[in-house]
Amino acid sequence: MAALNNHLITLPRHPHAPTPKPSFLTVNNGRHFANHPTLSLIDQCIDTKQLKQIHAQMLRNGLFFDPYSASKLLTAFALSSFPSLDYAQQVFDQIPQPNLYTWNTLIRAYASSSEPIQSLLIFLQMLHQCPELPNKFTYPFVIKAAAELEASRFGRALHGMVFKASLVSDVFILNSLIHFYAACGCLDLAYRVFVNIPMKDVVSWNSMITGFAQGDCPDEALELFRQMEAENVIPNDVTMVGVLSACAKKLDLEFGRWVHSYIERNQINMGLTLSNAMLDMYTKCGSVADATRLFDRMPEKDIVSWTTLLVGYAKLGEYDAARRVFDSMPNQDIAAWNALISSYEQSGKPREALAIFNELQLRKNVEPDEVTLVSTLSACAQLGAIDLGGWIHVYIKKQGMKLNRHLATSLIDMYSKCGDLEKALEVFHSVDTRDVFVWSAMIAGLAMHGRGGDAIDLFLKMKEDKVTPNAVTFTNVLCACSHAGLVDEGRALFNQMGPVYGVVPGVKHYACMVDILGRKGRLDEAMELIKNMPIAPSASVWGALLGACRLHGNVELAEQACRCLLELEPQNHGAYVLLSNLYAKSGKWDKVSGLRKLMRDSGLKKEPGCSSIEVNGVVHEFLVGDNSHPLSKKIYSKLDEIAARLKSVGYVPNKSHLLQLVEEEDAKEQALYLHSEKLAIAFGLLSLGSSQPIRIVKNLRVCGDCHSVAKLISQLYDTEIFLRDRYRFHHFKGGHCSCMDYW
Repeated sequence: MAALNNHLITLPRHPHAPTPKPSFLTVNNGRHFANHPTLSLIDQCIDTKQLKQIHAQMLRNGLFFDPYSASKLLTAFALSSFPSLDYAQQVFDQIPQPNLYTWNTLIRAYASSSEPIQSLLIFLQMLHQCPELPNKFTYPFVIKAAAELEASRFGRALHGMVFKASLVSDVFILNSLIHFYAACGCLDLAYRVFVNIPMKDVVSWNSMITGFAQGDCPDEALELFRQMEAENVIPNDVTMVGVLSACAKKLDLEFGRWVHSYIERNQINMGLTLSNAMLDMYTKCGSVADATRLFDRMPEKDIVSWTTLLVGYAKLGEYDAARRVFDSMPNQDIAAWNALISSYEQSGKPREALAIFNELQLRKNVEPDEVTLVSTLSACAQLGAIDLGGWIHVYIKKQGMKLNRHLATSLIDMYSKCGDLEKALEVFHSVDTRDVFVWSAMIAGLAMHGRGGDAIDLFLKMKEDKVTPNAVTFTNVLCACSHAGLVDEGRALFNQMGPVYGVVPGVKHYACMVDILGRKGRLDEAMELIKNMPIAPSASVWGALLGACRLHGNVELAEQACRCLLELEPQNHGAYVLLSNLYAKSGKWDKVSGLRKLMRDSGLKKEPGCSSIEVNGVVHEFLVGDNSHPLSKKIYSKLDEIAARLKSVGYVPNKSHLLQLVEEEDAKEQALYLHSEKLAIAFGLLSLGSSQPIRIVKNLRVCGDCHSVAKLISQLYDTEIFLRDRYRFHHFKGGHCSCMDYW
């Protein structure tokens, strides 16, 4: 027997590859040894080491070959408070003839693990090797695993097996099917299962309410809750988590407060999960005051509680309060750091986001994860911080992190927006599996660099690779057509959206088409397109037309576009600036003054021009007329030198780009030299080596005079300048720009 036991212990079998079971005899299939003293020790074990000792003892005395005894040991390894699934699998592989209970135990354990795919594989193995058919205890767990994996076809097959096994009235199985269909996004099928349950229990209602809430159908979730109430089904804490999730999706603070009082009136258990759901509802509905009061009363808090409150403050722009919450946290795990970094990044505060990331690096007790890097790369993209972005790319490689679609998309976006298109393409081609998001990001990168033809070629290659474009893909490729003046190509793609690709054109696509036509001077066609839109024109549509009117000097149509835009967005200062720019260009200074007065009376201010440049990993920002930089004197001295060299080659400032009436000619020239991008270029020439390109990010559209100056500087100083404005990239080299003066 000892030799036999030793042989059993060394039997290898990978769970992925079913291997015939050894045909050892089984002692019996009953509970003959149920009261054996060795088995009673299993319940007293406190760790896997003790369980392994009992396993060895059971092998020595032959107890392991009794199916009941073996299944009890397996259950302890798989489902105890200290599970070891790898060892449980090894135990299972040693059982000569596992019974149905044993199969079910392993299926159940894997269904709740980080590897639910193993649950499905073991189920398939069971169908071939177990003499007994799956029962009502098998299906809920294997269906749960299918839900975790969103394995739609597999789950539907399981539903068919349930039907054939005459188990369609089992409420536990039907509840798991509701959850499965909801997890796969098939809410109509989930609801069909729900309505056909003859005797619904509270779990049935909870599964459907949660399915609706998580599936972006909050109204249906709340209506089902009302129906549940009407049918006198008593809700529990799980019900209320789903209801609060629906309130958060609807941003319905009033109803959320009613739910809070309902929970208290009905004495529903306010455990940690429900408290966190309520906290989440209050923060998402914008009431941090309610959230803080609840938080202060919570007897138990976990990292989710602290993080939820932190995000609530950050989303409202109360960053000092968010930081206080962060500093008060008993444990600052990576999720908390991520919440702080992403809240700054998503609120348009990339510098602060990078400062928090640097602080995280200095702490050295928490490692950045994928979420950290995606948020930080986005902040780098906003600022043009290519040094830090490149460092993160190296970090990803050194850590051996898989370049999944989130990281790949973020890297492509960062390199594209920081001006290194070749590096973005390198990342794109290095990704093994490219989904629609990766393709769309690369098309966007080509678009912003004015490579419209390449963007269209990539779009066609995407089609060849059988990746279906989505609405974002079309926005990006139409932008590429706009920046490159590809009118016919843009029109063809726009017309193919619905009939060929099944993507209904939205307002962004119409805005792109208006921009494509408008930039080419086809203002009448653009206006005709707007008139025939099947949906109401948005502010972006009128803004595109207004921008085109400014380019081509059509004052009358610009006034109409501006009126329509301001009806939709009365506080849109950009509309006033565009029209003011056109009036200035046309010499209508009385109308410029009138617009300026109207802006002052409305409390509107023009967004100041701001340009940033990264030098040695530090991002420097310049405002128009800025003199706050420590090297300000040297910068202005460099500007004087640049001005002298420009004049020596015949450069004359283009004073039509001034947005205000300046009487003196010298003052006009001085005003133009104060533009933020010129200050950033001067600083770049001072701080960077001659072989290093100057990379600048500007928050507004680059003006024509700055564009001309940048071209000349690239020639006179033999340097490359990458200037990203609000809409696209300009690559200046040898006196030319990549935009070919079409922007």
